[in-house]
Amino acid sequence: MDKKEKSGTGIQLNKKTMIAITALLLGIMLFAGILTKIVPNGAYDVDADGGIIPGTYHEVSQEEVNYPLWRVLIAPVEVFTTSDSAVGLGIILFIILIGGTFLVMEESGVLKYIMQTTVNKFGHKKYILLAVMVFVCMTLSSVVGILEESVTLVPLACAISLALGWDSMVGLGFSLMSVAFGYAAATFNPFNVGVVQTMAGLPMFSGLGFRIFVFLVTYLILFLFLYFYAKKIERNPEKSVSYESDIELRKKFLSEESNEVLKNPNLGKATRVFVTSILCVFVFTAASFIAQQFIENDTVSSLIGYTPLVAMAFLFTFGGLRAGYITGIRGKNLLSGFGRGVKTIAPAIPLIVFVLAITYVLKKGMILDTILYHIYNLIQDFSPVQALLMIMLVVIVIEFFIGSGTAKAFLLMPLILPLAKMLNITDQSIVLAFCLGDGFCNVLYPTSGIMIICIGMINVTYGKFLKWSWKLFAAIFAASAALIWLAVKIGYC
Repeated sequence: MDKKEKSGTGIQLNKKTMIAITALLLGIMLFAGILTKIVPNGAYDVDADGGIIPGTYHEVSQEEVNYPLWRVLIAPVEVFTTSDSAVGLGIILFIILIGGTFLVMEESGVLKYIMQTTVNKFGHKKYILLAVMVFVCMTLSSVVGILEESVTLVPLACAISLALGWDSMVGLGFSLMSVAFGYAAATFNPFNVGVVQTMAGLPMFSGLGFRIFVFLVTYLILFLFLYFYAKKIERNPEKSVSYESDIELRKKFLSEESNEVLKNPNLGKATRVFVTSILCVFVFTAASFIAQQFIENDTVSSLIGYTPLVAMAFLFTFGGLRAGYITGIRGKNLLSGFGRGVKTIAPAIPLIVFVLAITYVLKKGMILDTILYHIYNLIQDFSPVQALLMIMLVVIVIEFFIGSGTAKAFLLMPLILPLAKMLNITDQSIVLAFCLGDGFCNVLYPTSGIMIICIGMINVTYGKFLKWSWKLFAAIFAASAALIWLAVKIGYC
């Protein structure tokens, strides 16, 4: 067998999953277009900073909206004429670079070397490793707000999980799920806690004690879920929801033939180069986080907030390609390997485009403000606990259409904060309800491009993902409700 036949296959996205989710998103986009003709169109006035001014909602006629249904069909193109497309383009570029780099790293043997080293060191205490990995990934997200960056962790985490005798779902749990849950159980996360507290006029990162308690409760729920699931899979591997798809992944990562690359004497040096690049990403992330605390200009601070993603894309790509070069993949082989890796992840690009298009259609059709207006009126007669739970549910619903925590904050907070004062709800409780609603659903909906890409990497359908995770989401939603109740009872402020 020649070298090309033995080469890695990089990040392979399940074609059926990609086609099904793309079709679903297309359907949601068309349905959103129909809603713009059924739901009354309306808008709030905004201030100089773009924030909604409460009490200024007014209906708008279809003639004023001027958004015919046929334009819904070209929304995936039109969205790239708006400022909202910048983040989407950044994510697309990010996943392209990651896809190309992963194939080079797989062919070079670096991924297998890291996996084998981890298994050799922690194989006899793997549940300690599980506990540590969940805690580390949750902490990184809770403190500095990483989310998209978790894409890079998933293939390696799943390979390690398979090598330890579990399935790829456990690997997904201590990588993507841990990052998402840490994002919700935010302690210093500037993208949700930082933004909402600033808008509420609270001291930055105040109320930390209770948020640490929320973090620990969330950690315990996630770890126990993964622990008992991993134990079940060890006893009976066929109970795994990913049992069939994992057969191919085991051949890819664990077969004797696939481990031939481990004989390369330069693997140790190549791995150190790659790991150093990843550590530099965390340095950039920490520096960005610290810089944001000292910069008062919102525009500059927002731009700095994107530097970790840029740093991840550049340093991960540089480290991976440099590692491949050290192991002997050079010249045309390096470029062709990178190109083949890009090709394998390219089917994920339409997902990102349709997610952006759905939000674009709702904004152009001017019905988001109408939905907010009626929810605002509904909450006015609620008790503090009921109102906070409704706020969390509103954030959960809006999450389906708008993934960005910062964007949701600027959309919702100008309405919610004045209402909170009327209902005698503390601002810290509002921050808590917002973060809990925002974070967990980052990996729940089919409009989450990051989640769909990650489950596509391990050849798991969205239906199987829900079958595996629904009990976890149910538990975390119940815990969130209990934490909100407790926050009200203790007067969290």
